[in-house]
Amino acid sequence: MDTVPAWAPAGVPAREYLLVCLTAAAVTFLLTGLTRLLAVRIGAVAHPRNRDVHRTPIPRMGGVAMYAGVLGGMFLAGNLPALSRGFDYSNDALAVVIAGGLITLVGALDDRFELDSWTKLAGQVTAAGILVLMGLQWYMLPGGQGGESGSVLVLSGNQGQLLTVVLTVAMVNAMNFVDGLDGLASGIGLIAASATCAFCLGLLSDQGGDVTAYPPALIAATIAGACLGFLPYNFQPARIFMGDSGSMLIGLMLASASTTAAGKMDPTSLDAFGLFAPLLVVAAVLFVPLLDLSLAVVRRTRAGKSPFHADKMHLHHRLLELGHSQRRAVLLIYLWAGVVAFGAVSLTLFEDVALVAWAIGVAVVVAGIVSAIPRMRTR
Repeated sequence: MDTVPAWAPAGVPAREYLLVCLTAAAVTFLLTGLTRLLAVRIGAVAHPRNRDVHRTPIPRMGGVAMYAGVLGGMFLAGNLPALSRGFDYSNDALAVVIAGGLITLVGALDDRFELDSWTKLAGQVTAAGILVLMGLQWYMLPGGQGGESGSVLVLSGNQGQLLTVVLTVAMVNAMNFVDGLDGLASGIGLIAASATCAFCLGLLSDQGGDVTAYPPALIAATIAGACLGFLPYNFQPARIFMGDSGSMLIGLMLASASTTAAGKMDPTSLDAFGLFAPLLVVAAVLFVPLLDLSLAVVRRTRAGKSPFHADKMHLHHRLLELGHSQRRAVLLIYLWAGVVAFGAVSLTLFEDVALVAWAIGVAVVVAGIVSAIPRMRTR
């Protein structure tokens, strides 16, 4: 009889999730080299532009290998004793595979032919629509009138579908906007997916290992593995970029994991903070990309330009201007993303909120000091 590891919550098939993550990483790693050769052959190459940091042409379209890793992880999950049962009760994983395939295709076409922003937006909305059509959507939000344990606002079908599409498109574009330095998007994707997976495993444990709650952690584990397998090729100096095919895939899968996790929560057993947990985690795991996206939209619209107009004022560009090297700037953004993402998840997993808050505060101070070191040296 197989025993549950001491570090695994009761009722959670932690070994199977870990195996799925490592399989996605291995498949991605093994296929990235082939994808690089394919990208060079068909001309999917990023030539240096004024706003770019790299100075030599580098192949892109690495998202194709990442999607293959996701498929590998999902295929394995469908053949494992515990996780395979999740496919019998929910279409969420299948919805992500189909929508992810579409958005990867749109991204790959953009990596090769540089599609206009409206065509990409149409592809993003269509992929989000597939999620909705297959039943993956938001059903409730904190608010409204409720009992002593908290209150929820139950969304109508149209409201839930619209919120799902808007949130998914926002996450897709947030990850797309942040992809500006070697290893930046893949590292943030790994951090965000790992934090989301931790939250989903905590949710699964709270529900006693309910099989219907398997998909959120599965989706997060597969994209975390894909990012992990791609990162060795993408970290500075990068041999291949993930391109829009990869960044948009990460955004879609993170949005899907968060959305389906919110749908598995029981509002009658939660307090107000518990009801806000999915939204808190959504905001935290993509705090850095969403902040960058928001600042870019405000900056460009104030200048009378399109929100999609490229510039050289992203957060990573500003860190470079402060005096950080490319590699140090990337690691700093990793640090900030990790502090915010895992800090928010810790608030949902541990009962001693005061201790977690103190730890987060110390981490924020350390991150702030490290970020300001170049400026402090010049004074």
